[in-house]
Amino acid sequence: MISIFKLIGALGLIFISIGILTKKRKTQNIYYITGGLCLEAYSIYIGDLVFIVLQIIFIVAAGYDFLKLKIQ
Repeated sequence: MISIFKLIGALGLIFISIGILTKKRKTQNIYYITGGLCLEAYSIYIGDLVFIVLQIIFIVAAGYDFLKLKIQ
């Protein structure tokens, strides 16, 4: 049986992939943040510290870009 965290990780990859294909930047950032959060949950589950830190940086960067666009 497949782990719920593996499904969450797969969803994260799908969300980030959709974000790459999306043309609107605000929508891209929402997909990136959602996908990043899913992959963060998966990386915590597998216990990979490098991946955990990488995902935190990715989420913060996408969140910053989203807020920067929202303010303009």
